[in-house]
Amino acid sequence: MSTVRTLKLSSPEETHALGVRLGKLLQPGDFVGLIGDLGAGKTHLVRGVAEGAEVPRSEVASPTFAIVYPYSGRIPLYHADLYRLANYDDLYSTGFLDLVEGRDGAVLVEWLDRIPEAAPREHLRLTLKHAGGEVRELSAEAFGARPAALLAAWMP
Repeated sequence: MSTVRTLKLSSPEETHALGVRLGKLLQPGDFVGLIGDLGAGKTHLVRGVAEGAEVPRSEVASPTFAIVYPYSGRIPLYHADLYRLANYDDLYSTGFLDLVEGRDGAVLVEWLDRIPEAAPREHLRLTLKHAGGEVRELSAEAFGARPAALLAAWMP
């Protein structure tokens, strides 16, 4: 069973601010998967999450070529991008599976829809869609008790 919330975001700045709020709430073991087309706002949201987790702005980069990028902040934050991976087997060489199992920090994964089985059973799934101009629709779905509590605190 899952819990779902939907929200309209009117600008990249609003998307970033929502990410900041989420970053302040993240705890070690949290897993957040992001889904959305190119330009849907995933990167704006991730940069906000990193800021909320107290990661220095200069450290935040796109992990497209590294696949997984670690950040040091209030908690360890691991940012992964699955766009260039073809299947679950490709994750073995990236170290990604060790991060998910280790749970010493929070994990943010862009393009989770490319390899949905990369998500643990309990996770927060965020889907961003274009809704005209700069407006985006964010759908947040929580799977499990901790993700549901996180979603309730983040988007009451």
